[in-house]
Amino acid sequence: MNAISLPTSVINCAAYDRQGQRHDIDLDAISDVLAADDGSFVWVGLYEPDAALLDKLQEEFGLHDLAVEDAQNAHQRPKLEPYGNTLFIAAHTVQQVEGHVRFGETHVFVGPRFLVTVRHGASLSFAAARQRLEREPELFAYGPSVALYAVLDFIVDNYRPIAAAFEDELDALEQDVFAETYKRGTIRRLYELRKELTQMRMAVAPMQDILSQLMRAPAFPIPDKVRPYFRDVHDHAVRVGDTIDTLREMVAAAMNVNLSLVTVAQGEIVKKLAGWAGLLAAPTLIASWYGMNFDHMPELHGRWSYAVLIGAVALTCALLYRSLRKAGWL
Repeated sequence: MNAISLPTSVINCAAYDRQGQRHDIDLDAISDVLAADDGSFVWVGLYEPDAALLDKLQEEFGLHDLAVEDAQNAHQRPKLEPYGNTLFIAAHTVQQVEGHVRFGETHVFVGPRFLVTVRHGASLSFAAARQRLEREPELFAYGPSVALYAVLDFIVDNYRPIAAAFEDELDALEQDVFAETYKRGTIRRLYELRKELTQMRMAVAPMQDILSQLMRAPAFPIPDKVRPYFRDVHDHAVRVGDTIDTLREMVAAAMNVNLSLVTVAQGEIVKKLAGWAGLLAAPTLIASWYGMNFDHMPELHGRWSYAVLIGAVALTCALLYRSLRKAGWL
């Protein structure tokens, strides 16, 4: 048997029969498999394909021009659009790379006998989803709807560890917020975290709508046996969305608390400075009186005048210090 040669952008190209048996094929054989009408379906996985490759798949599967154009441009909003008996789904993916969250896109074409995934940017391969289904070959009897479930479930499942990582990072940042010393990097990271959570919410929230529309789409009827799987994915997406909303509120609260603590700390510093200024004002005033060059100041000629002056200054300072300390200004 000759080895199958595929373009580098083609990660997977296989036909699955009703028994779940996988048969690797090349792109030219796709139309032959679809023409057989034996209950099998084709699953093709692409990563950042060029225009020529998408044109080839458009010819093989009969895809709509507008859907192919959207799949070629990697800046689509999450959506579900029907084109005859074919659905086009655009979903945003999330991946953690070197401690930072990166966002990508996955575009899906799904029809009665095929499923095509087109990945752009930060998006993990769906090999794990395929292998999981291949371990349960009886599910392939339900056609490409099962493959679509596996893809969407894989995308949503990748949201969950990212949300958990955000939660752990927020817990650590909260410790820095209440630390004794102010850290400028804390407020910067809180801002970045809120930005990433907002971007992630823009990926997760539309996924809930996509799954809801998918189960009602007449162009792609989902078998009753498969519907519980899609409901489970929808439930996971809702829970991740709720977690993200909660984290966004907590980050906003942490930013406000951080700002309030900084303001309070600055107020305490100003109070201490004002207290010490008031404490120094009394001896400064007394010294200024006795620093004037007047001859007729009887206190200057007394034997104990200097000692009395020192005692008066010390007593005044002590009383002021006690009053300001009691008031919390020192």
